[in-house]
Amino acid sequence: MSTSAGHPDEIRTDELDREQEYVGTLYGRLDDLREHAAQRLSRALRETGGTLQDRSQRESAVALYSEQLAQFSAVEQGLCFGRLDFHAAAPRYVGRIGLFRDGDHQPLLLDWRAPAARPFYLATAASPEGVARRRYIRTRDRKVVGLDDEVLDLAAARDTHAGPAGEAALLAAIGATRTGRMRDIVETIQAEQDRVIRADLDGVLVVQGGPGTGKTAVALHRAAYLLYTHRRELSARGVLIVGPNPTFLRYISQVLPSLAETGVLLRTLGDLFPGVTARADEPAGAAEIKGRLAMTEVLAAAIRDRQRVPDEPLEIVVERDTLVLDPETIRAARASARRSGKLHNLARPIFDTEIVHALARQVADRIGADPLGGENLLDEADLAEIRRELRAEPEVQAVLDWLWPILTPQRLVGSLLVSADRLAAAAPQLTDAERALLLRGPEHGWTPADVPLLDEAAELLGEDDRAAAARQQRERRALAEYAEGALEILTGSRSIDVEDEDDPEILSATDLLTAGRLGERHEEEDRRTTAERAAADRRWAFGHVIVDEAQELSPMAWRLLMRRSPSRSMTVAGDVAQTGDLSGASSWAQVLAPYVADRWRLVELEVNYRTPAEIMAVAAGVLAGIDPSLKPPRSVRETGVAPWTFRVPPQRLADELAGRVRRELAEVGEGRLGVIVPTGRLDALARAVVDAAPEAAVGAQPELESPVVVLTVRQAKGLEFDSVLVVDPEGIAAESPRGQSDLYVALTRATQRLGVLHPGPLPPALSGLDQSS
Repeated sequence: MSTSAGHPDEIRTDELDREQEYVGTLYGRLDDLREHAAQRLSRALRETGGTLQDRSQRESAVALYSEQLAQFSAVEQGLCFGRLDFHAAAPRYVGRIGLFRDGDHQPLLLDWRAPAARPFYLATAASPEGVARRRYIRTRDRKVVGLDDEVLDLAAARDTHAGPAGEAALLAAIGATRTGRMRDIVETIQAEQDRVIRADLDGVLVVQGGPGTGKTAVALHRAAYLLYTHRRELSARGVLIVGPNPTFLRYISQVLPSLAETGVLLRTLGDLFPGVTARADEPAGAAEIKGRLAMTEVLAAAIRDRQRVPDEPLEIVVERDTLVLDPETIRAARASARRSGKLHNLARPIFDTEIVHALARQVADRIGADPLGGENLLDEADLAEIRRELRAEPEVQAVLDWLWPILTPQRLVGSLLVSADRLAAAAPQLTDAERALLLRGPEHGWTPADVPLLDEAAELLGEDDRAAAARQQRERRALAEYAEGALEILTGSRSIDVEDEDDPEILSATDLLTAGRLGERHEEEDRRTTAERAAADRRWAFGHVIVDEAQELSPMAWRLLMRRSPSRSMTVAGDVAQTGDLSGASSWAQVLAPYVADRWRLVELEVNYRTPAEIMAVAAGVLAGIDPSLKPPRSVRETGVAPWTFRVPPQRLADELAGRVRRELAEVGEGRLGVIVPTGRLDALARAVVDAAPEAAVGAQPELESPVVVLTVRQAKGLEFDSVLVVDPEGIAAESPRGQSDLYVALTRATQRLGVLHPGPLPPALSGLDQSS
């Protein structure tokens, strides 16, 4: 049975006072802990003197206390949100972090992720798990403003509660106006969501769910749960969360900090190659071609194409002597390097050796020839000196760089995409039209679809890190020599009696500290967080990878992500019915089979918490056109507000849109209005919206906290608004072969109201919409 603090006959008013007193106690303790952490942080910052070891300890303390302060600040709003009353045990309070009483270590507040807190999400009247009553505590700032109870004791309840767990709290959260940032859902996690959040760390878990089923929220809370449960393992390797675009990442950016987790790396596909931020646009057809697995063969061929063998001999002038490299010699050197099995950049030294040896033989034949016709007068030491001098010649180095260049991924991919000749040589399997789509100007920026190509190129080229390793070794030797000298000074400054020199009771500096350990103290320590180090290292292996809107990723993008997760510990969230990208997934088996065969788990979320039943009934018609076998998720609520549509002459579309924007803003009050338009009409329609609402946000990365946001379907992926205006649905559907999926996405972004403006006939799937005047 669900009761509410708004009904005095169900809850006495003194219960509010009792909860208020408890929450005040919690916040008093929280303030004490914050003050304690702040004092220790201040003290650590003041400790600027001492040895290197003291400074290291101070910096570690600063990091620890700073993290504690950040956690306390993150959960300050709504620290405690629930209580479990048991038949035969003391009540348990549930909150965003755990707090314990001093001395006896008894829980004052259970962390929502702790096993003991799980009945808060799973207990039902049919299976109460010993819980007599579940209470939802609503707070504002530091005050309790309401209580919602569920009585799970059937003997005591007057009727059975059959709705979602915490129905009153859930509907209050769903009906709240949007702020432009996603909230956490710890107070209202449902049983089907809890099972996903707490699933085992190992293996690939696919979370399939239609619009509004909470896939994103579940994935984020799963990240928080895994970090809590597997802290030791994941704190060292980190968790990567991949989202569809920067706007989406900003939208979800506050969820994990509100749950006191700040060590997660959030990235789009375009951010997953260190040193590259890929934001440029390109035709959907070009992105689709780049997403094909055949691009691995294209890149391999592009590398082979850069291992040149000229048709004619090459002449190299060295100190006024002309040396000649014939094609056969170069071809033999290339074959030798390729036979080594090493990657392109790592095989370059083999190629260099073969070419330099061939040139050295020419020099030796000229200067060491026996005038009487005998053997060459130069010995091996002379030949070695000739080879050394040839390697240092700029002319020789220039020829080697042209024949077998050291390539970066950016240089390889960039030069391939701007050259019709190189594309034709590397990609004969593509049609002329496909190669024309890939071609672009030299000033064109990197696109998200380029990033998997860069990553693949890095794998094929290899990275010659011998110079960096040698530099580190030299630095270590220098530190060791410095340490040896310091110890000699230290031991020499101490006067030791000859008779006591071998006395085991007398300690010297070398008994306590070796030169190696002293040198290590002087080494520069990496102070970056796990997330910062992972972001800078292309070869970083994450402890867990979470992919949202995963249905949009191409086969090449999946290759990149699987390299980031060699353990195959992943959470994949998405909905194949919403696939908009031409290279996106049509089934999860198709995506995962190349990497884990059938060793993956599928869970489906079937309840729609976002989209009202009235709007979902409209979207269901579009879904049936995508795949009649697909079932729309079941909405948990109705709003009583029917979606509407209005046909307007094309020449009046902008003016009508401006008027509708003003009307919708008046309806949503402090909420958010999303205007979703075809990509090709974004600029023109955005101007009309800005004329009606100057504070409207428009652009590649719109500010979601604005009252009005104008977006394309791609930018709207994963977002939600109180009210949505879909403009020109026929245009949205016609922009892509998967336009029906895009239209389905556009129609399901609203939490309260939906309107459709159309300058032409409605798509047949929307024919049931009410006409508005």
